[in-house]
Amino acid sequence: MWTNTPLTERLGIRYPIIQAPMAGGATTPELVAAVAESEALGSLGGGYLSPERLQQDIAAIRQRTERPFAVNLFIPEAVTVTPEQMSRATALLQPYRDALGLPAPSSDVPPPPDFAAQMAVVLAARVPVFSFTFGLLPAVWRDRLHAVGTVLMGTATTVAEAVALEAAGIDIIVAQGSEAGGHRGTFPDTPVDRLIGTLALVPQIVDRVRVPVVAAGGIMDGRGVVAVLALGAAGAQMGTAFLACLESGAHPTYKAALLESQDTPTMLTRAFSGKDARGIANRFMTELAPHAAELPRILCRTV
Repeated sequence: MWTNTPLTERLGIRYPIIQAPMAGGATTPELVAAVAESEALGSLGGGYLSPERLQQDIAAIRQRTERPFAVNLFIPEAVTVTPEQMSRATALLQPYRDALGLPAPSSDVPPPPDFAAQMAVVLAARVPVFSFTFGLLPAVWRDRLHAVGTVLMGTATTVAEAVALEAAGIDIIVAQGSEAGGHRGTFPDTPVDRLIGTLALVPQIVDRVRVPVVAAGGIMDGRGVVAVLALGAAGAQMGTAFLACLESGAHPTYKAALLESQDTPTMLTRAFSGKDARGIANRFMTELAPHAAELPRILCRTV
C-alpha cells in the first residue's frame, strides 16, 4: 500500500504525512497530539518559544499522546541591525499600530531566542524527531541528538541545500517548494529569488541524495500526496491544510480567510517577521512591499 514508505518505517507512523511545524502559535500541543494520534507526524513549531515555554509544550504533547512527534527550531543567523534600521521600520509600522490601538515598541532591538537553551530542552526531552530550518544544524547538536535516538530532518529549497544537509549527516530532507505557505526555509547564502516549484524540486533532490525526501509546498489533499510519492518522495509535509483545524491556534479570522479563499493570490513578504514568508496577499503586505529593503532581517519574537 502507498502508505508504507521509508518515512513511515523510519518514524514509526502509519501515514506518510507530516503536519508542518508552523511557528507563532498555530501548532498547539493539542494539534500536534491530534495528528500523532491519527498516526501521522505532528510537529511543534518552537522557533519563537522561550526554553521554558518549549519545555511546557513538549510536556503537554506527551500528556496527550505516546506516539512519535517532532519539534522544530530555527537555525540562528548572525544579523546586524542598526538603530537607524529599527527606527525606520518602526516608522513604517506606526500607522498600522495606530489603527489597531497597539502600543509603541521598545526602542531596543529585541534579543533572539536562546538557541543553545532551546536545544538543551530538546535534547533533555529526547524528542522522537527534531526538524530545523534556515540552515545547517551544528555538528555538536547533531551528534548529541543522534546519541539519544532522535531522528533529524532539515529543510532544503534547492538541490545544493539538500546535498549539504545529507553531507552533514541529516536523516531526512524536507524539499520545500516555492508554493509553501509561511517561512521559506532557505539557507542564509541562498538568493531569495531561487523559487523552485515543488513538483520540479522534489525529483531533482530525490535523484541527488540517498536519504528519504519529504515534499512540502502546495500539497492540500490526497491527490497531492500521491503526486509527490510518484515523484520519488517518501512522504508529504502539509501546513496550510491543518491551519483551520479545531486544534489549531490560528486566529478565527485567519481560519475564515483560509476557508473562504479560492484562487486568491499569495505573495512573499518580509513585513511580518523579517524573513521571507508566503501568505494570502493583504493590504499590509502590498503597502509594505516597496519598503522591503528597509526592513531588518530578524526573527526574534519569544513567548
